[in-house]
Amino acid sequence: MTVKAPKTVKPRTAPIKRAAAKRSGAREQTAQTTRDNILRAATKVFARYGYDGGSVEKISRSAKSFDRMIYYYFGSKEGLFIEVLEDMYRRMNDAELELSLDVEHPVESLTDVICFVVSYYSKNPEFITLLNTENLHRGKHIAKSKRAREYSSPAIAIIQQLLESGVRKKLFRTGIAARDVYLLIAATGYFYLSNRHTLSVFLGEDLHTPEALAQWQAFIVSTVLRTVMLNP
Repeated sequence: MTVKAPKTVKPRTAPIKRAAAKRSGAREQTAQTTRDNILRAATKVFARYGYDGGSVEKISRSAKSFDRMIYYYFGSKEGLFIEVLEDMYRRMNDAELELSLDVEHPVESLTDVICFVVSYYSKNPEFITLLNTENLHRGKHIAKSKRAREYSSPAIAIIQQLLESGVRKKLFRTGIAARDVYLLIAATGYFYLSNRHTLSVFLGEDLHTPEALAQWQAFIVSTVLRTVMLNP
C-alpha cells in the first residue's frame, strides 16, 4: 500500500492581508472625508466671520466634528486658515488650467482668460471675502504658506505665452510684462466685486445685476486689449 505524503497546509495570509488592506483603506478614506469636511466648513466660517470671529468651535460644529480633530489634522486654527487660503488658490488654479486656450489666437485666448477671472470672482464670493480678510491681516498668514507662490505662476505663464504669440504675429506691443497684465485683470475684476455693495450705494445703481457685470467685463476686456495691442 502506498502511503501518500500529507498535504502541506499553506497559511491563509493572503485573505488576512487583503482584509487588513481593506480596513486600512477604509480608515484612510474616513480620515480624508473628515479632513475635507473640516476644510469646507472652515472656508464658510472664515468667509462669514473673518479670521478672528471664525472660532474652532464654530468650525467643528459646522463640520459636525470635534475641536480635537482640527488640531489633529491642521495643528492649529492658523494652520487651518492657511490651508483654506491655499485650497482657495488651488481651486482657482485648477479651474484656470481647464481653459482651452490656443496660443495661435492670442487675442481670443486673452479675452477668455479675462472673462474667466471675472466670472470666477463673481461665482465664488468667498474667494473675495477671504482675500479681504487676509489683507486686513497684512498677509501674515499666507506669507507662511509654502505653496502660495506655485499657484500664481501658471496664470502668469499662460499670459506670457499669449503675449509672446501676439508679438510674433505683430498684434501685441513689445515690452509688456505678463505680471502687469495679470495685475490689471485681477485689480479691475477684484475691486469691482469686492466693493460692489458700497459702490452701488455711492453710485446709486445696482452693480451686481447680470447686465452691470456683463458691461464691466466688456470694459475690462476692452481696457486690457487696448493696453497690449498695436492697433486696438
